[in-house]
Amino acid sequence: MAFDGIVTKAITSELQPLLGGRIDKIYEPNKNEIILGFYLKGNNYALNICTDAQNYRLHLTTHAKPNPKTALNFCMLLRKHLLGLRIKNIISSNLERVITIEFEGFDDVDDIISKKLVIELMGRHCNVILLDENNIIIDCLRHISSDNISTRDMLPHVKYTYPSTNKLNFLQIANVQDFKSKLQLDFEKALVSHLPIDISNTFNGISKRFVEYTLNTLNIDTSSTITDTILEKLYTYIQDIITATDSLQLGFETILDINGKPKDYVLVKKSYENSNDNFSLNFFIDDFYFHKETSEEFKQYRDSISKLILDTLKKYNKRLMHINEKLKECDNMDIYKLYGELITANLYRIQNVNTDKLTLENYYDNNALITIPLDKRYSPSHNAKLFFKKYTKLKNALQIVGEQKEETIRDLDYIESVIYELEACTSIEDITNIFEEISESSVFKERTEKYKEKKNPKVKKSKLTKNKNVHFNPIKYTIEGYTFLVGRNNMENDYLTLKYAKKTDLWFHTKDIHGSHCILVLNNQPVPKEEILVKCAEIAAFHSKAKNSSNVPVDFCEVKYVKKPNGAKPGMVIYKNNKTIHVTPVGWPIGDVPKWTKNVQKGQTY
Repeated sequence: MAFDGIVTKAITSELQPLLGGRIDKIYEPNKNEIILGFYLKGNNYALNICTDAQNYRLHLTTHAKPNPKTALNFCMLLRKHLLGLRIKNIISSNLERVITIEFEGFDDVDDIISKKLVIELMGRHCNVILLDENNIIIDCLRHISSDNISTRDMLPHVKYTYPSTNKLNFLQIANVQDFKSKLQLDFEKALVSHLPIDISNTFNGISKRFVEYTLNTLNIDTSSTITDTILEKLYTYIQDIITATDSLQLGFETILDINGKPKDYVLVKKSYENSNDNFSLNFFIDDFYFHKETSEEFKQYRDSISKLILDTLKKYNKRLMHINEKLKECDNMDIYKLYGELITANLYRIQNVNTDKLTLENYYDNNALITIPLDKRYSPSHNAKLFFKKYTKLKNALQIVGEQKEETIRDLDYIESVIYELEACTSIEDITNIFEEISESSVFKERTEKYKEKKNPKVKKSKLTKNKNVHFNPIKYTIEGYTFLVGRNNMENDYLTLKYAKKTDLWFHTKDIHGSHCILVLNNQPVPKEEILVKCAEIAAFHSKAKNSSNVPVDFCEVKYVKKPNGAKPGMVIYKNNKTIHVTPVGWPIGDVPKWTKNVQKGQTY
């Protein structure tokens, strides 16, 4: 559900035990967030104020966020006015998404001073306003002039006015009949499905999604006509939820999407008798939005890197197309040599007159007649020189363009391996590792430089450096006492295979298919039996581009037979003395593998 007036009231009620806390830290991690750190009774707390248009909220937080090296202007202002003050009161009224935090303290001459911080959580109109004791705006996060989109001036030295609304206050509704009369519906024709919109538009602080969930909870058919019984059930439920916000008998429950990931939350009645449940509403909201924002950030980051990679792929595919066109043109180079030779051999009997064609005997084809097109601007002898020149040019181009094609094909193969890596990413750290890899590659150099200038991402320095005791985090499986490691990206694949693994360990990789390097660590253990090798091959096939196929060939050999050619791209190796297993990819639980089911095909060797 949305962070509406009911949620605001519940969160504010739960914050009341923190009155008296002393402000000792203020941060502004980004333009949409302010964190107030305060100290109370031996404990430190952090109050997160988020003014993002989609994820606006206020709650205690335990998730640290990186701060800019230089504090923003509004953050410096808040530090100047609020540091050292104590929280006197936290107020929300009339189910409005407006919270007022009152502060009190002493100035330099020990005079009592008071300040207010008004937090307006209203979508794209979210704002944080600092007021003095006379409700005069000292400054605000976003300056708004009434000449533009607002009826109020949000500017320094202006008297603060509370936001006005045409909606009714649900707290002033006395009974069901009053509730019904305020809705002003044609109840003979109105359907229950209209109620979420009508209630949300009539009463402040009640979101459409909350009413939809309430109707679903009460098992009310949305296609039926509105009756007094339905209205009474709905009014009673909403009234009970609002009443429970004061007694802190509310909780949140998460709604999952089809992939099992949190997509929404709902308020539910719940009794909190355990003292360990203090601030549970705040911390639930904190965790929910942290995971939601992390997921959104991951998707945005992945999409931006994906666009960068796909644009590069498009560029190299276009380059390959042009190379193929040049090679196709080189297919005819021998004909130009033939034309030149025939003209030169017959110069003694060709009139020195400019013409557009010549017909001569081809002594390479039993003196069959052949028509040679000429450039009419030049003599036959000069045309012969032009044919030899074009032949030499195409001959040289064939060698150069052939090398270019091989290099382009290698680059395309590398780009496709990076695309596979990106599809397999599960965290922002994984994407950062991929960006680190491609930023060091000449294939992506031009585009990654532009991306750095535009986005300025925080790319951590590679940990997989030579001649150092490094730490890396491959995917780890345990198979009947054996450890099986899977690389997550090309740089980690190289390190895992070429530096970490011992020469006697077994190396697995899908045959001619992009995938992760996999290492079965032996540690002086005996050569594993067939069943273990098949399990390893199944996992290797699962961590490849062919994970959805039913029959995947997987090569394996000892690590000592795996080499990396000079100048090869990250993740690219050559190997020999390998054997092959054909398996169906299986995604075993990480850290453990269930009891094996044999699926090696008859006639296949390994």
